[in-house]
Formats: sequence, structure tokens, C-alpha cells
Amino acid sequence: MHFPKTPSFDLKGKKALVTGASSGIGFACSVALAEAGATVTIASRRSDMLQAQSQAMLDKGWDVNYLTLDVADVKNCCNAVKEKGPFDILVNSAGLARHGLSVDTELDDFDAVMDVNVRGAYFLTQTVAKGLIESNRKGSLINISSQMAKVGGQERAVYCATKHAVEGFSKAMAIEWGKNGIRVNTICPTFILTDLTKKTFTDPDKRAWLEDKIKLGRPGEVEDIMGAVVYLASNASALVTGSSLMVDGGWTAE
Repeated sequence: MHFPKTPSFDLKGKKALVTGASSGIGFACSVALAEAGATVTIASRRSDMLQAQSQAMLDKGWDVNYLTLDVADVKNCCNAVKEKGPFDILVNSAGLARHGLSVDTELDDFDAVMDVNVRGAYFLTQTVAKGLIESNRKGSLINISSQMAKVGGQERAVYCATKHAVEGFSKAMAIEWGKNGIRVNTICPTFILTDLTKKTFTDPDKRAWLEDKIKLGRPGEVEDIMGAVVYLASNASALVTGSSLMVDGGWTAE
């Protein structure tokens, strides 16, 4: 009898770039990929934190290096990534949120969030894909999106707009680069407990709103994203592209 073989989650021999890696979801994704065997370049604007984190990860026996990067500075970011690449895996976790009522949105806030979440993410994904195409390598490009890419949310019009945009360009890129063996997907988390989300969780009204929406009855933790990113980065998801992996506790099920 012939038994099918479970695809491997092993990432040995793969080079991964993770942006927004100095904290929260980005750092957790870096750990997950390193544990799975990838050589991981952790990147963010905060050099001091990157240096400490990379050393701590090296002490665990993982293959890690770091790169100081500001995805909003598109030209310098893309040049640095091109020089370090090609990368087999991208996890674009750099993000910015400035929440407030739509009627109070300021132009500077709108531009700042768009520059990181859309413009920066778009051209970073493009740069990594170019490196793969030029070297005739397959790859998996993962953009950290949000459940807010599928729904609306109070005081989040600009943020929702950026994440809807990420979903759109990720699908289009998946169509274009499928022939090159390059997969493009997104992960859409619910609210994850991090330093950046503490303000939301400490507001009683917003906390009640969250608990009502998340069907599993709890907010997310960074560990909830780690299995998802290894799955999408590995051969276990070899036929998955142009998709959104919802890690939202059932928020968007209704």
C-alpha cells in the first residue's frame, strides 16, 4: 500500500527576511522561522534591540543576523535588501497604526500609515521577488495583514484602508509570479496582545467590543501566529498562494 507523505515544515537551507522584527509579531515570526531551520535576517529601525535579539538568538544556536531598515524609506530599504538577498522567505511585519475617528484624520497621519503599510510593503515585496526571479529561485512571500483587511473597525478607517490594499496587491502579485514558483500570501491576525495594543485592551468599552467579536473568547498572543508563518513559509503550503490565512478567533466568521 502506498502512503502519502506529509510535506515538510523544515526550513533548513532557506534564507528569510523578517521586517518589524524588533518586537511583537515580527519577533515571534523570526523565532518561529529560526526554530524551523531557516537563516533569518531580522530587520527594523531599532538597531540596539536588533543587536541584542540577534545575539540572544545566536546563543540559542540559531542562524541569525540583523539589518537596520526603515521600510518607509523605500529607496534605501530596497537597496539594502537587494544587497543582502536573494531571500527565499519574506515576512513583512513592519506596520504602523494611528487610530482615531475618520472625521479627525490628519493628512500627515494618513500619509505616515500609508507609507509604511502600503508603499513600503509593496516595494519590499517587489524587491524580494525580483531577487528570486533573477536567481531563478522559488519563494514564499508573506505579508502580515489584519482581520481589518476583511471588515471595518471603529476608529480604524485609515488602518483598514491600508490592510485592504495589502490584500489587493498580494493577490495580484500571486497571480503574476505564480509562473516563477513564487507564492504570495497574507496572515490576518485578530487583536494580538503586544506593547502596541495595551491601550486598546485597557479601555473597558473596547475590551468588551473585542471579547464580543472574538468567538474563541480571548485575544490573540504572538504564539498564535508562529505556526501560521512556518506553514506558509514551508513546503507544507506548496499549493497555497493568493490566500489570506485568518488567525482571528472567529472574528470574521459572521
